[in-house]
Amino acid sequence: MLLKVEQVTLTLGDNKVLDRLSLQVPEGDIHSLLGVNGVGKSTLAGLLMGLNGLRPDAGQILLDGADITHSPVTERARRGLTLAWQSPVAFDGLTVRDYLSLSHRNARTDDHNVEEDLRRVGLSPDRYMDRLLDEHLSGGERRRIELAAVVAMRPRLAILDEPDSGIDFLSLDEIAGVIRYLSTQGAAVLLITHREEMALMASQSSLMCAGTILATGEPHAVTAYFRQHCDDCKRPNLPDLARIAHELR
Repeated sequence: MLLKVEQVTLTLGDNKVLDRLSLQVPEGDIHSLLGVNGVGKSTLAGLLMGLNGLRPDAGQILLDGADITHSPVTERARRGLTLAWQSPVAFDGLTVRDYLSLSHRNARTDDHNVEEDLRRVGLSPDRYMDRLLDEHLSGGERRRIELAAVVAMRPRLAILDEPDSGIDFLSLDEIAGVIRYLSTQGAAVLLITHREEMALMASQSSLMCAGTILATGEPHAVTAYFRQHCDDCKRPNLPDLARIAHELR
């Protein structure tokens, strides 16, 4: 198992954001994590990457069998874990070429070039490689470049955390194409989203609510449950996990 999250709990202030959450992503798998806004999806992404010093109160995070629960971001990146989309690229002053080259230097393989990686996200190398990462690039352009950097890294596990506003700068076909390409290169993908059409790109899907995983199963079954029960749910109490798991079988 490439990623194992075991009974992770995280409290921020007086709020228990993650509650005994467990999740597994096999090597090479495309796994979607579906849930409405505010259930802890992005906090989980930050915790997996170790951003802002986030560490769980309890539980364990394993990557390829190694305990990374308390590892710094740099160690997680060295082991092949990367995160995209929640925070825009913030390397003002670098050219796109330099930025992608930095990612390429940390790649697990050397069988590609950064110009091809930029093309895979729909940007022309002739137009963009020598542009600066600055305010003259739109938010959408920056996020496409960030995704190109993820591709350039050839990660073991790419966490793609969809912003709350969606990712309108990429079509579903473009996103699916990049995810399929990452998979062909041996990467697993954890696709964090609140949109059913995104979740359906995966081979397995997990449903998240109230800081925990309700159930994991076939994406069509998980998204159908999400459509029928989650949008209008005020989450006053944690749902009956055994009942939901039974319904999703």
